[in-house]
Amino acid sequence: MNKQPIPPSRGSGGDDPPRRVQGSALAAGGILRKRLLHGLLAGCAGLALAWGLSLTGIVISFEARTFDWRARLMAPEGPPSDAVRLVLLDQASLDWGARENGLSWPWPREVYGVILDFCRRAGAKAVAFDVLYTEPSSYGVADDAALADAGKRLGRFALPVFLGRESGKAGDWPADMPPDPLAIAGLGAWLAGVDPAVAPVFPKAAFPVPEVAAGAKILGNVSQEPEFDGIYRRVGLFGVFDGKPVPSLPLAARMLAEPGMAAAISGHTLRLGPVAVPLDDAGLCIPRWRRSADFPAVSAAQVIQSELALREGGTPTLDPSIFKGRYVLFGFSAPGLLDLRPSPVAGVTSGVEIHAQALQSLLTGDFLRVVPHWSGWLLAGLLAVVGATLFSLSSGAVAGAVVLAVFLPLPMALALGGYALGWWLPLALPQAAVAGGLGVAVLIGYATEGKQKRFIKSAFKQYLSPDVIEALIAHPERMSLGGELRELTIFFSDLQGFTSISEGMAPQELTALLNKYLTAMTDIILEEGGTVDKYEGDAIIAFWNAPLDQPDHAARAVRAALRCQDRLAELRPAFRELSGHAMYMRVGLNTGEAVVGNMGSDSRFDYTMLGDAVNLASRLEGVNKQFGTYTMMSEATRAAAGEAVASRRVALVEVVGRAEAVTVHEPLWPKDAASRRESLDAFAAALEAFIAGAFDVALAGFEALAENDAAAASYVERCRRCLETPPEEWHGVCVMTSK
Repeated sequence: MNKQPIPPSRGSGGDDPPRRVQGSALAAGGILRKRLLHGLLAGCAGLALAWGLSLTGIVISFEARTFDWRARLMAPEGPPSDAVRLVLLDQASLDWGARENGLSWPWPREVYGVILDFCRRAGAKAVAFDVLYTEPSSYGVADDAALADAGKRLGRFALPVFLGRESGKAGDWPADMPPDPLAIAGLGAWLAGVDPAVAPVFPKAAFPVPEVAAGAKILGNVSQEPEFDGIYRRVGLFGVFDGKPVPSLPLAARMLAEPGMAAAISGHTLRLGPVAVPLDDAGLCIPRWRRSADFPAVSAAQVIQSELALREGGTPTLDPSIFKGRYVLFGFSAPGLLDLRPSPVAGVTSGVEIHAQALQSLLTGDFLRVVPHWSGWLLAGLLAVVGATLFSLSSGAVAGAVVLAVFLPLPMALALGGYALGWWLPLALPQAAVAGGLGVAVLIGYATEGKQKRFIKSAFKQYLSPDVIEALIAHPERMSLGGELRELTIFFSDLQGFTSISEGMAPQELTALLNKYLTAMTDIILEEGGTVDKYEGDAIIAFWNAPLDQPDHAARAVRAALRCQDRLAELRPAFRELSGHAMYMRVGLNTGEAVVGNMGSDSRFDYTMLGDAVNLASRLEGVNKQFGTYTMMSEATRAAAGEAVASRRVALVEVVGRAEAVTVHEPLWPKDAASRRESLDAFAAALEAFIAGAFDVALAGFEALAENDAAAASYVERCRRCLETPPEEWHGVCVMTSK
């Protein structure tokens, strides 16, 4: 048989033994360690940034504002408190007193006695006044006595005392004051462990005048200190004066209703009956702040009018039942009376409402706990390092965006969740650390891996599909020198008679023609997910299933080959005008194991493949000449492609460099195969006869098809030669004696 030389394998290293396969585990491990180090450094940098901000006071200020935001956002929902009522001496009450009764400020104290009588009539559980009577009444002793008498009639009346560090006249508890009934077990031991600079120990006090204090059952401390920004967030439930614990006004009100309540303190917990109150290092607590609307308030004028109406047998403005069984707190809210305070839930509120907030939490036991200072730093460091590390380890923009989307709001989510569970978790410090850590991680990624990603995209965008480029970006260790053994489907193509075409064209014209041809073919290969190994003149070498895993790699490669042939047929008229020749392309396809990876030197290398499977694909491209076909694939490719494509068996061939014969097929579009079914069946029958050695039968079959089938025409000559000179041993194999 006439043998046409088959071109040598391109990019395969000929028949040289493959280079040693180098696993990517070491490279991957090195990149992983590098990314972990970058993440750790970025997280530490974020924590350092947060520490720097904390020195300026920005973090503390921001934390306080975020607490106020949490308090407003997560204030308990539901109906107003049913346990605490407020009576406010508001501006409307002052106006009423001046207009209807000619009362100038300050009011006579007997007027307040009317309020106490209404509360007694209503059956209030306890009444506490947030009004300091440290000076005798300007209306005389009888006026003070009138208020005291009303308090005695009520029997459950608390008056304020002001404990101070600098202000106040008294240095010990006066004998003419109501005895202090509060006893806190463990107080001495607790005070011994508290910093004296912040301990709730007060050397001075301002007491009500004895004439008024005589009507009170208990005195409660009303001195509360705002935080650094003037907002009241924490309250003290007790203060120590003259060696004795003094309850706050809210606690005093509760003690009026529960006189036998036991109290004990240990560590950061104050236990008052069944309620455990968490304390900070200064002995302060944080009530769960409620909206001002949750504390129903009535004006002092309405209460006074209602009591006077009831005394005269008239109809009161207020139903006395509104106070029945409830705690009633009285205070000032008129702007001119200077008892307005800012709270987390209100820009300005009455001072008595601060006490109402504390009393409500005393009744419900829902105080907030503050985590230790060190735990805030631990949380900030943990979130910053973990977030920055995960970002450094993330592959691709989507994964990085997910990390940012999760970790940037995570401190806020934890803070809100903690507040809902009764904890004041720090937000400002972790937020600053996380934002700083992620910001540094982004900068590091841009400076290092971002540069690498841009290099990969720039270097390979002409050779790899976008999906493959993203895979390399996600796993840059695959670009390290070395390779891995994978099953590939390999594509070799060559233009028929390109030497003749090139000889008749100017270099510029030839370059333009070749660029148009290669662009058209490459676009199809990339669309099918292939990797372009290299170009050698008019030849294209490509493969599938690396670096991405592609379970259908064989079907993709066959489909690409058929699409390339169809596209070339469309372009053939235009190419004929440019070159003066009809351009045809031969393609060889094979599927098998090959080494794929970066081959070359440390400074210059290519992502390529080598191995026997590569050599066979190259041989099959050339074998097309022997059978008049333009696309040929091995049996391995046909089996791997499955039902995705149709084909016909062309021959059983033995190529140079392989002792084992290979069955080769011509791939066909399913529609094309269906339209040619009769002739394809006839070709298959003739081929079976040829392989069986029935050369006369095969000759007749091939001669009937030869006019329209180049492959059949190639067998006519083979059959005639075999009939003229019968082979001594026949196995049905067409032996290729040259490349």
